[in-house]
Amino acid sequence: MKRKTLYSRAKRARSTADRQDTASRLHDDWFEEKRGIGQFAILWARFSGWLDRKNLRTAAFSAAMVLLAVVLTLVLLGGWRHFNPGPAEYTQWDVDNAVKHTLENTPPGPDQTTMAAAIIAPSLVRVEGFLSADRKAEMEKKAEEEARAEARKTGRRFVAPKPEAEKGPEKTADGKPAPDATGSGVVISERGDILTNLHVIRTTDRWEITFWDGSKSDAILVSMQPENDLAVIRPRRQPDDLKPATMASTRDLNPGDTVVASGFPFGIGPSVSSGVVSGLKREFADPDNKEKPKMTNLIQFDAAVNPGNSGGPLVNRDGEVVGIVTAIYNPSGARVFAGMAFAVPIENAARAVGDNPL
Repeated sequence: MKRKTLYSRAKRARSTADRQDTASRLHDDWFEEKRGIGQFAILWARFSGWLDRKNLRTAAFSAAMVLLAVVLTLVLLGGWRHFNPGPAEYTQWDVDNAVKHTLENTPPGPDQTTMAAAIIAPSLVRVEGFLSADRKAEMEKKAEEEARAEARKTGRRFVAPKPEAEKGPEKTADGKPAPDATGSGVVISERGDILTNLHVIRTTDRWEITFWDGSKSDAILVSMQPENDLAVIRPRRQPDDLKPATMASTRDLNPGDTVVASGFPFGIGPSVSSGVVSGLKREFADPDNKEKPKMTNLIQFDAAVNPGNSGGPLVNRDGEVVGIVTAIYNPSGARVFAGMAFAVPIENAARAVGDNPL
């Protein structure tokens, strides 16, 4: 039977020659490795050794990370500011030129008179008066008696007027009875109270109101102020979105101020005209009614108005009612505008309602 080979556990002593040969190889390998690393690697190795000896490697790493984070943050902020520079700083020269450019290239807005007319439009109404058959017969009889008396007084031959039944009632274009009187008015309260001229409704006994949206309603007489030729009527029905006008005192009104008159001249409208205040505290006597007392404290203006404008609002540039158009003056006697018109100040008109909010 073959026996296993046994080896001794004792280390074999190397000879002196072997030790010298090994040391020589290690020495050569070390210098060979150092020559391959390079000068930078040597410096880094020495620096690392120094950090190890001073226990500063962890602190240096942390400082390096902090420094790197700071650098990255600055880079990111710089990039963000580059793409988002923020609002520019403008000089006064930049502002002046921007304003000049805007003024030169912006189309003009609506005129102040246009805005005033638009503001008062929802409060403007058309007032039409109608005579009942009984009232018409009564007035015709009275007119005939006056004509007979005048004929006897002057010695002229009396000619009886043609009866209304033979002439036939006048009709409008749509076949409805024509109104016997036409004027204007303005809504002044939430109740629907309407200011107009007394002479617009004085000769009739039934009144019909046409609002800005085209709806119509019969009206009743609420109060009168004969000395200022004013009357207040109230519709039996009114639109849900009825808008009363805003009134303004005439204390701030001066000659030369712009005013706008709105109404239904000759039944046509709503019509708008503009002008200026020609004078204040004027007096006017109706040439067609010598018995009527002279009116005082009137506003004189030159905005074109004609029969049918009576009772309509006279407004300032802000669309606030400063007066009620009441008369025109024409030296020739013709009932057409000749450059002078008069309005009752709104303070007087407000008293006709029984309350003066001004």
